[in-house]
Amino acid sequence: MKVLELNHVEKSFGDLPVIKDISLEVEEGEILSIIGPSGSGKSTLLRCATMLETLDGGEVVYLGKKAVWAGQDGRVSYAPKRELKEIQSQYGLVFQNFNLFPHFSVLKNVMDAPVHVQKKNKEEARREAMELLGKMGLADKADAYPCQLSGGQCQRVAIARALALNPKILFFDEPTSALDPELTGEVLKVIKSLADLDIAMVIVTHEMAFAKDISHRVIFMADGVIVEEGTPEQIFASDNERTKSFLGRYGAVLNG
Repeated sequence: MKVLELNHVEKSFGDLPVIKDISLEVEEGEILSIIGPSGSGKSTLLRCATMLETLDGGEVVYLGKKAVWAGQDGRVSYAPKRELKEIQSQYGLVFQNFNLFPHFSVLKNVMDAPVHVQKKNKEEARREAMELLGKMGLADKADAYPCQLSGGQCQRVAIARALALNPKILFFDEPTSALDPELTGEVLKVIKSLADLDIAMVIVTHEMAFAKDISHRVIFMADGVIVEEGTPEQIFASDNERTKSFLGRYGAVLNG
């Protein structure tokens, strides 16, 4: 079953086209990595998919339901409010910079959306949040505040928070780019462990060895378009000059 469909998505900032007629699909349980140089439109594509940016063209569909679409006149339409809320509960987003609530404890950060968005009973939400924190190796940090944690721990809280809504698909926008190299490994390990949960994932990353290892499919983007897509084996052994030139910078990592 298709969890996500992006059809002919376009986005410009002023006169600068950033996403140019991109279409892609993500199946249930599929792990898709999006790689490419800085400025290629990877993060903007994720922001369009999660409705943090408005489209200039195209449509976004979750589980067969249209979430947002742009008409030929460029006017953007959204699904009715109740339907949109239901659609938005199908996905979670993990940002580069964690975006935790600084005035909430770790536990409250994870519990907040299930209680206020899904109207879950507080005790149930607390129990599930503690379970998730346990999976992240952070049960002992439940009462701590984000400022008391390392970057790697903050990112693991952010992952637990995204999982708390039981989404069908998780988006990761460069989840390790704000971390020191020694903390990157712990976050990648956690993301890898999520593969067992059979949740679809779309991961924008510059960690090439990780993308090669975890993905079912890889998309290489440049200049706002999909240059190439395929299995990790196909992309990382590609003959396409643009892809080869980009991956050449990571030779030591990929061959190590």
